[in-house]
Amino acid sequence: MTSTYHVTIDDCGVAWIDDTNVKVIEVVAEHLAHGASPQEMHLQHPHLSIAQICAALAYYYDHRAELDARIAEEMRQYEHQRAVTVDSPGKTKLRRQGLI
Repeated sequence: MTSTYHVTIDDCGVAWIDDTNVKVIEVVAEHLAHGASPQEMHLQHPHLSIAQICAALAYYYDHRAELDARIAEEMRQYEHQRAVTVDSPGKTKLRRQGLI
């Protein structure tokens, strides 16, 4: 593992916020999706300090191309899974019951 201030990189190359089970990419995705400031994010996630959130965002801006590519790949995988499960047995049953 490698570590920078408030961010640790595991053996698989994934960046984590120190002493948490929160990935840097999760904080970044929320920031990009909602445009939330570190202070606003801290209100939503009080277990993360503002310093930890800022460190995660700083790590993102230092590694933006790599993390943007990971986010895009995760979105592609999500959309693929969503398309594949459009007519899953569970969804079909819920549709029949008028629940979706």
